[in-house]
Amino acid sequence: MKKYTVILLVADRHGVLTRISGLFAKRAYNIDSLSVGRTHMNGVSRMTIVVECGDDLLEQIEEQLKKLVDVLYVEPVIDRPAVTRELMLVKVGHGGTYSDSARIIEVINVFRGKVVDMAPDSLIVEITGQEEKLNAFLQYTERFGILEVSRTGVTAMLRGGSRTN
Repeated sequence: MKKYTVILLVADRHGVLTRISGLFAKRAYNIDSLSVGRTHMNGVSRMTIVVECGDDLLEQIEEQLKKLVDVLYVEPVIDRPAVTRELMLVKVGHGGTYSDSARIIEVINVFRGKVVDMAPDSLIVEITGQEEKLNAFLQYTERFGILEVSRTGVTAMLRGGSRTN
């Protein structure tokens, strides 16, 4: 089993996400991460789906997705250079002292994160990167007290001049 990233371009219409997630549910394929957003093209949204499966199952998923009417383009990211990122917001508690805040901010800087909100007893940190980096940040900041986490899911883009359309 390996994690695979699949890039989709889909019609920006009601029910498209339901049909795609229904395809995964009906066949008992597990979605590890799902990110959806509009593109620069009118009426087209981009989905990035991360699924953990074997090579044979990935081919089945690709073929099933291509059969859906609202799916305009399917591109599994296999053996091609791609940039993948995830955004995470983390609310980290602190004791309210200057030294506690300074230690947390040192960690945030090492991970190239950014403090986006500060309260007397907590900080909200924005951090982007690959899943391993985000997981390492969470593991390191556990000692300060993680109060809340929100992750966007992976988004990906092929490198170079090729386009997904």
